Amino acid sequence: MPDNDPVNDLAPLLTPEGRALLDQVRDTDPADELAVATRLRREHPAELVSAALGQARLRQRAVAKFGAEDAGRMFFTPHGVEQSTRASVAAYRAARMRDLGVTSVADLCCGIGGDAIALARAGIRVLAVDRDPVTAAAARANADALGLADLVEVREADVTEVDTAGYDAVFVDPARRGGRGRIFDPEAYSPPLSWAVGAALAAPHAALKIAPGIPHEAIPAEAEAEWISDGGDVKEAVLWFGTGAPGAVRATLLPGPYTLRGRGLPDPAPRPLGRYVYEPDGAVIRAHLVAEVAEEVGGGLLDPTIAYVTSDELRPTPYASAYEITDQLPFNVKKLKALLRERAVGVLTVKKRGSAVEPEELRRKVLPKPHGREAATVFLTRVAGAPTMLIGHPVLDEGA
Repeated sequence: MPDNDPVNDLAPLLTPEGRALLDQVRDTDPADELAVATRLRREHPAELVSAALGQARLRQRAVAKFGAEDAGRMFFTPHGVEQSTRASVAAYRAARMRDLGVTSVADLCCGIGGDAIALARAGIRVLAVDRDPVTAAAARANADALGLADLVEVREADVTEVDTAGYDAVFVDPARRGGRGRIFDPEAYSPPLSWAVGAALAAPHAALKIAPGIPHEAIPAEAEAEWISDGGDVKEAVLWFGTGAPGAVRATLLPGPYTLRGRGLPDPAPRPLGRYVYEPDGAVIRAHLVAEVAEEVGGGLLDPTIAYVTSDELRPTPYASAYEITDQLPFNVKKLKALLRERAVGVLTVKKRGSAVEPEELRRKVLPKPHGREAATVFLTRVAGAPTMLIGHPVLDEGA
């Protein structure tokens, strides 16, 4: 969005008139914006009305990350909504900082302040730094709006020029998007990962937020690596320094939290299909801890290259979803269609690993007119190298 877009200018919204206008438009349906804008422009400057409606849109989008109560009071930029940390993940990370004994953090590349808010709510004093003036203004306004201004100092500056010597820890969230979209090379982050690692090593404690797809070989030997998922979606990886566990690997699943620690196990051996198939959480897979899950459930891999674990036993674990398998078929669309019709299946979930078939395409072919009352899950995968369809249903476990 252009720098001169009204939504990027927060100053008018921080005035009494701007705040009152924000309250008026907070629940505006996007379909009604034109009519609402036309009416409000009779009493307010057009630019202020546009800014208020744009901020209302951003707040509505931010509810998924921050919850309705906080999002309804905070101030956002378009990039800030997209790139900010989900509140549940930030709260988990802040609690881990607190448990390490951290009382002050230099939050470098703070964005609109999501992590600074979580840290302050954990009782930690924060210096929040961002070089973009509008973003820094949003972070300052958010700390004030949520009653945390006494714990959060916001500074507009280049993070590479900030002295962090007086802080117990640094937290760095480098920009991982550029003009052409997502950046995959850690050295192309802003600032580069190598600079962030240097800043981390100079502090008693540190956490660096990075993309979950980072190659394991790019992780510094001094760091503990943690992959975090929330509600089954992998959100980020974090490199921790000063935890006393260099080289350790872990996967944490929220909302638990449940944390699976690597034990250096060898890759699990393949074995024939058992009664159950376990689908490890994405954070577990990213952390290369499928072997730890296989050991927990007493299972092995369906195929040496696929992260599906199979076992004859049902052993509840929060780190993988269990499915009871009723049928194993070579890949054949006609046979699958006939089986689903015979079972009166009208609701089909398609999962795939190691298959080029698109789930939606398969669903249209085998259930062109869903009418059955039963539900089923089909796995498109490989078993001992052969393209295979596994049909079953999830096992709901209340104890996991």
